Amino acid sequence: MASGVTVADICKITYEEIKKDKKHRYVIFYIRDEKQIDVEVIGKRDEEYEDFLLKLQAGGEGDCRYGLYDFEYMHQCQGTTESSKKQKLFLMSWCPETAKVKKKMLYSSSFEALKKALVGVQKTIQANDLSDASREVVEEKLRATDRQ
Repeated sequence: MASGVTVADICKITYEEIKKDKKHRYVIFYIRDEKQIDVEVIGKRDEEYEDFLLKLQAGGEGDCRYGLYDFEYMHQCQGTTESSKKQKLFLMSWCPETAKVKKKMLYSSSFEALKKALVGVQKTIQANDLSDASREVVEEKLRATDRQ
């Protein structure tokens, strides 16, 4: 079920700046006035994953957010000794269990609109608590999409 929430142009522009130009490390999106997905925070290129998680939760335990992160890790193909740096963009829907039902429903029903607007995101992740959003869990999910 679609919520009727639209995606602001700035979301697509910022996404392209991360995807093509590598200008930023991440972006946090929120739903403004229950009508439009908008940019809340843009993370500098040198910021870490922990900074992203802190900003994602900045609204408090009753608030949901979306986050797009340019994740980097080292990958070694089977049968080789060389490791190469991999970069993958993932989109996370952050809806803590403590958020109000109405807000969770709005964010979950609007997630599809954001996914469609950000063409080329390699992975989407649903996170309801910090264990779902931990660096280790996210990296494991991203590695699962690698070719061996």
